[in-house]
Amino acid sequence: MTFQVKIAQGLKGVPAAAWDACALGAGSGDDDPFNPFVSHAFLSALEDSGCVGAGAGWAPVHLVVEDQTGQVLGAAPCYVKSHSQGEYVFDHSWADAYARAGGRYYPKLQVAVPFTPVTGPRLLVPDTPRAGEVRSILIAGLRALRDQTGASSIHATFLQQDDLDAFTGQSFLRRDDQQFHWFNEGYGRFEDFLAALASRKRKAIRRERRDALSPGIAIEWVTGRDITEAHWDAFFAFYMDTGSRKWGRPYLNRRFFSLLGERMADRVLLVMAKREGRYVAGAINLIGDRRLYGRNWGCIEDHPFLHFEVCYYQAIEFAIAHGLDRVEAGAQGEHKLARGYRPVITSSAHDIADASLRRAVQAYLDQERLYVAEAAEELAEATPFRHRDEE
Repeated sequence: MTFQVKIAQGLKGVPAAAWDACALGAGSGDDDPFNPFVSHAFLSALEDSGCVGAGAGWAPVHLVVEDQTGQVLGAAPCYVKSHSQGEYVFDHSWADAYARAGGRYYPKLQVAVPFTPVTGPRLLVPDTPRAGEVRSILIAGLRALRDQTGASSIHATFLQQDDLDAFTGQSFLRRDDQQFHWFNEGYGRFEDFLAALASRKRKAIRRERRDALSPGIAIEWVTGRDITEAHWDAFFAFYMDTGSRKWGRPYLNRRFFSLLGERMADRVLLVMAKREGRYVAGAINLIGDRRLYGRNWGCIEDHPFLHFEVCYYQAIEFAIAHGLDRVEAGAQGEHKLARGYRPVITSSAHDIADASLRRAVQAYLDQERLYVAEAAEELAEATPFRHRDEE
């Protein structure tokens, strides 16, 4: 079979049905069959809103593999980056060290979903007998694109296991980090989850939930056709306020949220907190087939524990009510541990052209992986769940 690798400078150049046939058939095993972030709808909303593009330092150069008939067999969301913002796998120190040594770290290639620290497929290849071959062709295409663009390196972030195996099998360097996810152990209601916790932790969560809502706050779940532009206006105000204070420069603009509502509202859950007739806080989640993905939160009023209620406990309630297996609550946050979320290793893969920089990064990553593994083991022992010798 003859293959051809093409570069699409934007998803307008790739039919949505062809992209999604690859993206939404790329999971296997424990992966979510529908990862909303690699869908054509989500990625094109980022591009069409201007959140992603050359002016934002994320120039799309998506790889597409076709056979001799023009059928799309695989793809990879890829961007030429002129900075390291919005990635959640931090390589600023690598860039600084290389610059001090006289090198030029940017541009680089990023195989990722912009602004989204969520594990999922990056080599979008359906599970067919030739899947391994198509993955290898995509990786070879990435290296050719690196040479063509003069990029210093390739970074594939938040990889599911089959993609991680494919990249490391082609001599990419592995990097590990951790997040905190909540796992549904067949709970029928929130109280069943609480019953699995140590008594002291149960009481703490009940107190937090009570205190969060005590100022007269009511919680709403809004999804699908019920999401209006007024909801997006309110949520965007929360997002901008919190993003500006915490991060300095929010990545997403108002138009992106409208496009998200137009293109995939049934996969969006807004958890909105209302007090005295107006919304005061909210969180956006995306809904997979088996997982709920918490993304952004914001507020215009500060209330104790409201963040935990809106982002974590309400997500657990929704997952239980809808039979979802897991809640992924985003990057960082050891405070999630006390709320029933468990440590999970996340992985990325990196290919660096300069041999000296590669050796230095490899030595660093070898040590970092040991630290991450040890930290995850320690944190796993500190979960709030009851031990067998407890009541």
